[in-house]
Amino acid sequence: MAKVIVNGDIVDNAWQRLTSEELEQQGVPEAGAVIVPLAYWLSHREALLERSAPVGVCLEPGEEPADLAADLPTLPLVAVNFPAFKDGRGYSYARELRTRYGFEGEVRAVGDVLQDQLFYMHRVGFNAFEVRADRDIEEALNGLRPFSVTYQGDVHDERPIYRRQSA
Repeated sequence: MAKVIVNGDIVDNAWQRLTSEELEQQGVPEAGAVIVPLAYWLSHREALLERSAPVGVCLEPGEEPADLAADLPTLPLVAVNFPAFKDGRGYSYARELRTRYGFEGEVRAVGDVLQDQLFYMHRVGFNAFEVRADRDIEEALNGLRPFSVTYQGDVHDERPIYRRQSA
């Protein structure tokens, strides 16, 4: 079974991420936690909510977290796809999900996710990471701890360092 990093631990990946093509050909499996594309969620929302197994939604670059705002209380997971490591839109999506919409579920980075990005992804709100298949997940876990202190605030603590030291 594939592994993922969730809340700083390496765990078995209990979620199956489905593409639009897979959904067109096979439909949604009856059992097991699935992650579906936003367009599929929007067009099949009622049927997906009736499933006995959990459903998450995957946002692609160019899609808007606002399209999920009303559904966030019912979703346990929102995945954000990084088709290329240099595409930074997903960072904004995670921050929006956490700060604007108050989403407390799992925000998972998927796609071209590399060790060097994990620390920064965590600061904007990601708490789960599907590391690229050709990379060592144990090594990638070290990416969450490269700095002992940060100057700027983040989604976990909005205070800059000078406010944290005086508190």
